[in-house]
Amino acid sequence: MHLTVEEALSIYPLSEARLIAGSKGKHRIIKSINVMDAPDISDWIKEGEMLLTTAYLIKDSPQDASALLQTLNRRGSAGLGIKLGRFWDAVPEKLVAEAETLNFPLIELPFQFTFSDQMNGLFRAELSRSTSVLQSMMEKQRKLMRFALRSGRCGPLFDSVSEVIGYPLAVISARGDAIYNNSEYSAALLLEGWPWQNRNGRFRIGDKVGFRIPLLQGEKCTGYLLYCSIDPLLLPVEESLFVQGAELISYHIHAGYEDYFEHSEHREFSGLLRRCLSGGLSCNDLSQAAARLEVTLLQSPFQLLLTDTAATGESRQGELLRLKEEFIEHPVLRELKAIHVVVDEGLLSLYPAGQHSPDQFRELINDCFHNLKFGKGFYPRAAVSSTKVKPEGLKEAFAEVKECMGMVQHWGAHGNVVHYRQLELNLLLSQIPAETMEKYCNGSLRGLLSREPEYIKEMLHTLEVYLDNDGHVNETAKKLFIHRNTATYRIEKLSELLDVDFKKINDLMRLKLVFLFRKMLERET
Repeated sequence: MHLTVEEALSIYPLSEARLIAGSKGKHRIIKSINVMDAPDISDWIKEGEMLLTTAYLIKDSPQDASALLQTLNRRGSAGLGIKLGRFWDAVPEKLVAEAETLNFPLIELPFQFTFSDQMNGLFRAELSRSTSVLQSMMEKQRKLMRFALRSGRCGPLFDSVSEVIGYPLAVISARGDAIYNNSEYSAALLLEGWPWQNRNGRFRIGDKVGFRIPLLQGEKCTGYLLYCSIDPLLLPVEESLFVQGAELISYHIHAGYEDYFEHSEHREFSGLLRRCLSGGLSCNDLSQAAARLEVTLLQSPFQLLLTDTAATGESRQGELLRLKEEFIEHPVLRELKAIHVVVDEGLLSLYPAGQHSPDQFRELINDCFHNLKFGKGFYPRAAVSSTKVKPEGLKEAFAEVKECMGMVQHWGAHGNVVHYRQLELNLLLSQIPAETMEKYCNGSLRGLLSREPEYIKEMLHTLEVYLDNDGHVNETAKKLFIHRNTATYRIEKLSELLDVDFKKINDLMRLKLVFLFRKMLERET
């Protein structure tokens, strides 16, 4: 039984009784009812129990009556009901005053009804209430099941779950951001005690009770679901429903239908970005919407990053979301405040340009890949567009990163992250016949190719590293793990053997072409 004293007094025949003291305690919960038939009854009383009596054992002793009242209150009793007309015609005023002081409900029971009448009335009401609660629970579970089985969703996920379960919700990300909140409480109040442990549990907010559940994907916690202003008495019954709601939300998040942990402005912009790239919205309209949403990335130079993995299906969605989270959490990339959106081609990220060199940006992305420890065969790859300065360049940037992704066979020594400018020349040069490339390489390296194989290999490697580092001897020596003087000697010797001047841009470009052709020829063999 879980009725308040106030609710019990509205149920016939207890509705014929009268609350004569302790009205401030009328919200005490009645968990059970007992009848006084022994002198030491107060030693056996339980928390939440209401005691009914004819006052036989206390009728001649005001001290015993007072002691009983004190003990009942101390043990958390729900109240004391005294049946008048047999031993007392009225409850002593001193006892009434004491009950009022203790805020302990003291009730005059009508003489014409037996204790069993009172108890049966409450039991029937409790049975009816419990049946109604169970029916409501079953209906909510059916609604959740229908919602989960839909192939597409008709409304916002959090709103729908809150409506089905019947309580206001709050969703907190693993970073402590309030992503959704339709409760009456502020985010600051909801986040009291942050960070939290990854386990289900009650929490108190003001004079109300809530229930908190971690949103788990395997062993990883991606956020928390908070049910607010719940009825604590129904928690044992509703807890399984709360857990089902949390599991449903976790599933939708993991499935990648939408990034629910983004701020609403970013989430709205992401949807508009998808529409723009698919041709449903102009770049100018997107730019105006971005200004309204206070997304400033299109108002200054920007670049696109497209990331994908070798996984497929749900595994691919999961990997892309892991990548997105890593990009957001990376200590350097986080400061760039990029927008990330999952599209058919992979994870598309809109970053500001110019704050890092292309090589530095590629290293930051590679750092994220390394942190995630992808398994063999699932290591991601990413393409970076050239810098665009106007919103109209967005679609061109998207075309560039898609083209890069389609040129995987040309990536070669560029690693898992390439810049469009790195492959743009490869695409142009791939039109040259292989015989012409080979003739050009042999002619340009003729002075070196007559030497011993080991010497050729060492000097070619030195020259390639030197060109990759834009002719900086110190960087070349560092990459080769040799002394600067050794690197200088090798470069001077190469200048002599190949008859080139490394200070002339034309000679540097000719040698750069040699290594591009060699890589392209290697891929064809």
